[in-house]
Amino acid sequence: MNRIITIFLLLSLFFPGLKAQEEIPFRVMSWNVENLFDTHHDSLKNDYEFLPQSHRHWTYLRYKKKLENIARVITAVGEWTPPALVGLCEVENDSVMRDLVHYSPLKEHGYRYVMTDSPDERGIDVALLYQRNQFKLLSYRSIPVGIFTTESRPTRDILHTSGLIVTGDTLDIFVVHLPSRSGGAKESEPYRLFVAKKIKAEADSILTSRQHPLLIIMGDFNDYPTNKSITQILEATAPPHHPKPLKLYHLLARKAKENKNKGSSYKYQGEWGLLDHLIVSGTLLDTTTNFYTTEKKANVAHLPFLLTEDNKFGGLQPFRTYYGMKYIGGYSDHLPVFMDLETRTK
Repeated sequence: MNRIITIFLLLSLFFPGLKAQEEIPFRVMSWNVENLFDTHHDSLKNDYEFLPQSHRHWTYLRYKKKLENIARVITAVGEWTPPALVGLCEVENDSVMRDLVHYSPLKEHGYRYVMTDSPDERGIDVALLYQRNQFKLLSYRSIPVGIFTTESRPTRDILHTSGLIVTGDTLDIFVVHLPSRSGGAKESEPYRLFVAKKIKAEADSILTSRQHPLLIIMGDFNDYPTNKSITQILEATAPPHHPKPLKLYHLLARKAKENKNKGSSYKYQGEWGLLDHLIVSGTLLDTTTNFYTTEKKANVAHLPFLLTEDNKFGGLQPFRTYYGMKYIGGYSDHLPVFMDLETRTK
């Protein structure tokens, strides 16, 4: 009993306001924000497309509006309570993350962040925003993916972050952005399989080394739930009735199959599909524990203001920043995905 009281007191120092037997909402969000670049040239990167003098005319005012748009979406997905964790893809550098956290409307929420510094030629990276009152950062690292062949281009690193949650457990998060489908889905698939194998190896290491592993893998895979990177490499399927603790499960796979419109985050040539994934360890699907989730708690954020008319193919499509080379001032070509976890403290 004394040990339990001691642990609770220590957690109270990390998480002010913690109360015994309290259920605390814990929302996790993942979003490809579509080219969050600043307006300054990085001499080591190919960022010429997003400069004031470029053919896109990426000005400071457009950049500022982009930050405001991202802040609005994060706030809306949180339903006016900021999500505990937000994984972001396609952020250029530390400068844009600092501006987002400290000089956009998001500053009211007090986020901190960690991010990668990848060898990607365009300079885009992945990042994780976190609320310190729900997630105490323990460590983070940028995991290099390496080169698939001598002809392949460098790609984004994997961001691995570990933190303490209010139950006293350690939560591990991978934020990933796999290689694009440029050049064709079939032709580029080996690159995504290569990165997926790296993710699987890192995930297995955590699942077998931690006493009670809690793992979330999220981000833009540039693959659908039925593709090999998900089904064969990560072996992440829709959760069964009795999930195995050390296996990986895809929280949105069943929704993507049964309701293509509501279960999709991206539209390509008139077809909706899910490129943005929420994958968890089976330990997070055990509803008898103090920190868990279920399929029903994972969704794609089809917020009305994130959608616009698809004049070419009909229906709706994501309201993006650019349509081709034309600036339209929207949000992103991807929709956010999110999930809720139930947190019980004793």
